[in-house]
Amino acid sequence: MEWTGSGVVLAVRAHGETSAIIELLTRDQGRHAGLVRGGRGRAMRPLLQPGNLLRATWRARLEEHLGHFTVEAEELLAGPLMDDALALAGLNAACALACLALPEREPHPRVHDAFLVFLRALEDPDLWPAIYVRWEKGLLADLGYGIDLSRCTVTGARDDLTHVSPRSGRAVSREAAQPYLDKLLPLPPFLLGAQAGVGPGDVGAGLALTGYFLERRVLWPHDRRLPDARARLLERLQAAGRL
Repeated sequence: MEWTGSGVVLAVRAHGETSAIIELLTRDQGRHAGLVRGGRGRAMRPLLQPGNLLRATWRARLEEHLGHFTVEAEELLAGPLMDDALALAGLNAACALACLALPEREPHPRVHDAFLVFLRALEDPDLWPAIYVRWEKGLLADLGYGIDLSRCTVTGARDDLTHVSPRSGRAVSREAAQPYLDKLLPLPPFLLGAQAGVGPGDVGAGLALTGYFLERRVLWPHDRRLPDARARLLERLQAAGRL
């Protein structure tokens, strides 16, 4: 068995004295693990960093085997982020969530493509937090648990949508939401369309919204919870005044 393609490094763990097992997020093969011989060596360590885009060839005798990768650098996106604690927190949260939520070897090309958009925006702190929220929303949708923001679940109205029902995952208009504000999740306007700007508190509201449904619909059924790296991201964003 063999395939070749591009993949973003999501995770790296030591294997034996010199090798490493890496997980890549690829467009056609999904989240895919494999052994890199010599992966702990001086030459390979700079490549095998979460966030780097590699050109990889995977080989195994049988499809169900772990197999091994041979890799070369395609785009080393992690390097410029090493001195940016906030960007690193965003990168670590996205990688951890992708490892936790995405089924192994199941293609999710839209999640992959949006992940690359997020990675390439990480040097702009005014931009990437909102992109990260949109990536989580897209992850939910691609896994079959999308939030329906097309119209109000109560009135059918398409305008002035301000909240989301935690029970149905559907939008609620401002008027219909009034009697139930303490039970509904705020809906930041930037999740309704690209034209809406990101205002104070919107990133925090977006993360609360996507986190609620990721935890209850994607993770809890498998006895999992949101990764610690995501909680650290919220702490960093709060400290930086970007929630």
